Amino acid sequence: MGKYMENENLIIGCNAVKEALKSGRAIDYVIVSRGEKKGARAQIISECREKGIIVKEADEKKLDYLSNNGNHQGIVMFAAACEYAELDDIFKKAEESGKPPFIIICDSLEDPHNLGAIIRTAECAGVHGVIIPERRSVTLSGTVGKAAAGALEYMPVVRVKNLVSTMKMLKDKGVWIYGTDMNGSSLYQTDLSGSIAVVIGNEGRGLSRLVREECDGIVSIPMFGNINSLNASVAAGVVIYEIVKTRM
Repeated sequence: MGKYMENENLIIGCNAVKEALKSGRAIDYVIVSRGEKKGARAQIISECREKGIIVKEADEKKLDYLSNNGNHQGIVMFAAACEYAELDDIFKKAEESGKPPFIIICDSLEDPHNLGAIIRTAECAGVHGVIIPERRSVTLSGTVGKAAAGALEYMPVVRVKNLVSTMKMLKDKGVWIYGTDMNGSSLYQTDLSGSIAVVIGNEGRGLSRLVREECDGIVSIPMFGNINSLNASVAAGVVIYEIVKTRM
C-alpha cells in the first residue's frame, strides 16, 4: 500500500514542496497563505490542482505556527502516512481473499486516533478496505499511521470526493450498506452476511443526512448503561466483529 512514514511529514517552503511533488510521494494537502499568488507559489498551486491535491488557504500566522516560525515562504505541505488506494483495489483484495467484499466507510471522522484504531481493527478482522471523504475529515496523517500500528501497510484506504456517489457505486456492485447510529435495528437481529459496507459516523454529529438516506439500513448497538453512545472506534470494533462472526 506504499511506504509507511513515521512522522507528520510537514514540508515547508517552495523548493521543498516542489521537490516533494516531483518525487511522487503521497500528499495529503497543501496550505498556502491568503493573498496574491505569484511566482513559485502560483506554479505549485497550479501543479497541485492538476494532480488533484487539495489546496487550502490560511492566515500567515497559522503557517508560522505550523512551521515553528520557519521560513515557509507562504506554503506548507502535509505528506500522507501512506499512499491512498483506488476503489478497485478494495474489490481486488476481496477477490483474492475469496470472500464477499467487506468495507468500512468513515463519514467525516475528526479524531486521527479513531481513524487509526478503526484501520487497525479492520485489518485484524479481514476487512478489504476503508473509505474516507476528501473534505471535512481526518486524513492519513502521521498520527493516524501510529494509531494504526502498522495496519496501513496492508489496508487499502481510499479517499473519495463524494461519499454518497461512492455509496451508489458500491450498491451498483451488489454491496449492501448499513449505517451505525442510534434508533436503528438491533445489530444482533440484522442479516449482515454477503457483500457489505458499514458506515461509521462523525464522533459528535453521527451520520450526515445524505449518507444516512443512502444506507440500506441503520443498525444500533444495544446500550444497557446510563451512557447511550460508544467511542467511534469502539463501536466500529463491535460491529466489525459481529460481521466477522457471520462470515466464519
